[in-house]
Amino acid sequence: MQPKNLKRLLRALERQGLDVRYNDRTYSVRLVNSPDAPVAEVLLPEGFPVEAKALKQLANLASVRHPSGGYVCRACATPDFHPGDAGVAIGSIVETVGQVIPGAVGSDINCGMRLHVADLTIDEFLAKRDQFVEKMKGDYFFGTRDVTMTAEAMRSLFQYGVLGWLDAMQNRATGSVFKSDLQQLAQESERIFLGGSMDGDWKLAPEELVPDAGLVRDGGLATIGGGNHFVEVQRVDKVENRTLAHAWGVREGQLAFMIHSGSRNVGKYIGGMWRDKAKATWQKGLKYPDSQIFPLSNYSHPELVASYLQAEATAANYGFINRLLLAELLRLRLREVYKDVEAPLVYDLPHNITLPEGQGWVTRKGACPAHTGQPVIIPGSMGTDSYLMVGRGNPAFCHSASHGAGRIYSRFDLNRRGASQSEAELGLTGVDCITLREERRIEEAPAAYKPIQSVIDVQVEAKMVDVVARLSPVLTFKA
Repeated sequence: MQPKNLKRLLRALERQGLDVRYNDRTYSVRLVNSPDAPVAEVLLPEGFPVEAKALKQLANLASVRHPSGGYVCRACATPDFHPGDAGVAIGSIVETVGQVIPGAVGSDINCGMRLHVADLTIDEFLAKRDQFVEKMKGDYFFGTRDVTMTAEAMRSLFQYGVLGWLDAMQNRATGSVFKSDLQQLAQESERIFLGGSMDGDWKLAPEELVPDAGLVRDGGLATIGGGNHFVEVQRVDKVENRTLAHAWGVREGQLAFMIHSGSRNVGKYIGGMWRDKAKATWQKGLKYPDSQIFPLSNYSHPELVASYLQAEATAANYGFINRLLLAELLRLRLREVYKDVEAPLVYDLPHNITLPEGQGWVTRKGACPAHTGQPVIIPGSMGTDSYLMVGRGNPAFCHSASHGAGRIYSRFDLNRRGASQSEAELGLTGVDCITLREERRIEEAPAAYKPIQSVIDVQVEAKMVDVVARLSPVLTFKA
């Protein structure tokens, strides 16, 4: 079925310089003045808004080509597709040959998802809910957490990610990690994408976080961050694939703990630096790209491409540890309040990252890897269900899936609506949101997001992912 007023919509988009076609819930888009660029495809459920700004951003990204060599050979977007603040649409995926695009990842490097489950019933949890929440508010909001690191541990964290950090912690555990089960953390590294360890370089990290000696008290580690980042307590409501769920340790009735965060200020530091470097290396005398998206060519500057990828990996390592520590603070408090709780890791995977795949590199911006058999975590809003999925490795979408439902209204729009709309209209009835900022609760209200069920269904039908389990929210921490 075609969307209503499709011809009128396509004519309007053409007036904005876009050549757009539609076929069976897939929009194909290319800039009118870039006929040599690949056609980018966007999978959208019927009835979802078609945002010209997001389509233009995706078409711009698909047309990025370095004059010294390097191009995009494939571009697509997942159903949570919406405009990005930095000129790159959220949900974008590009496969490049001979070039990397720092701006396509942006500054929230290795923003991603982490999921744990625990053998606690909802009644057992709610019986001590207030005690647990107060302890977590201290850790997440009031700075009672202790994630002190030795200088050696910080260098290992940036250089080698989870595995290097664990080695340093086994030599000398500091902070709250002293109470952690390091053997459990080591075993769980197998359930982190790439083992949580990439080829970083501590010399590329912010200087103040890698001193020669002494202790480091980094205010950014084990923090949730703003925007759509969260830590959420959930209940496993329905298991759809019992074989996989059993293999992953997931059962109906369990509690689940879902974490969405990234590399925080480290990602901002590295992402911003490399956007500027890519622009600075643009050949003198050549016109800047209209999109202001600057690639790095592996033909003219192979050393810069290698250095950027190592810098991105450095921030990604920090992002993996940030999520691990957010989870570990929660797990330690669970054991303090509810006693013998194992709360094993199900999986941890990134959203914003460049990886060697396909003909060169695949860059995902607000989309996650969904290789065959790999766990995929797709959250809804804090008032709707989230999903544990399994990837099907669909090459048409670069072996990817969405990273959530996707915004339908901006935070500005929601704050404006919040002044006139009721809790029910915002979708906040019954939502247990733990935050110190009332505006955050409004900005992230369920009404801000697209219907998660449609996002899931269209990806299942497109053979990108399959459902393993459905999880419902119990309470959500928002910074």
